[in-house]
Amino acid sequence: MSPRPAVRPGGRSARVQRAVHDAVRELEADQGRAALTIPLIAARAGVTPSTIYRRWGDLQDLLADVAVERLRPETPPADLGGLRQDLEAWAAGFLEEMSSPPGRAYIRDALTGDPDAGNAGQCSAYALQQVEVILSRAVERGEHVPDADTVMDHVVAPMMYRVLFRPGLLDAQYARDLVATLFYRLMPLP
Repeated sequence: MSPRPAVRPGGRSARVQRAVHDAVRELEADQGRAALTIPLIAARAGVTPSTIYRRWGDLQDLLADVAVERLRPETPPADLGGLRQDLEAWAAGFLEEMSSPPGRAYIRDALTGDPDAGNAGQCSAYALQQVEVILSRAVERGEHVPDADTVMDHVVAPMMYRVLFRPGLLDAQYARDLVATLFYRLMPLP
């Protein structure tokens, strides 16, 4: 069970979270990951170390929280006018971001010390939300669509496996090939 309490969407708690997250990102960029300590982060964020320990427990839990927030998509997926084009563009972008050195570091941070799989579930939910947006738009256009779990299982899951275990075998074409396979094997003709 994570020692992290539920966060209110606004107020002091949100300001503290934002300041601490910003401090982690700034210090990591300025001094490198190995230099990060709770006291150093607290000083940069303008809070006491006890605030960080009370809220996050330890450095790894804090880094995991920062990572999960960083993995949240900032924009909706592109609407290119068709399901296949939308999925290909999104999958290629997702793969590029997740397989980049910062993306891989965020994934490791999010998953390390996550015994209840809450971080993994949150990261999965971010990808699922993006897929659901793409599928909903396709439905509105009258296209035949697979269910979201099918896309997750046949496009997202293989990409994440490669990101985590076979990172040298990744490029945008791999993402497009997964989408093509989804259409070829799983999408019955209308």
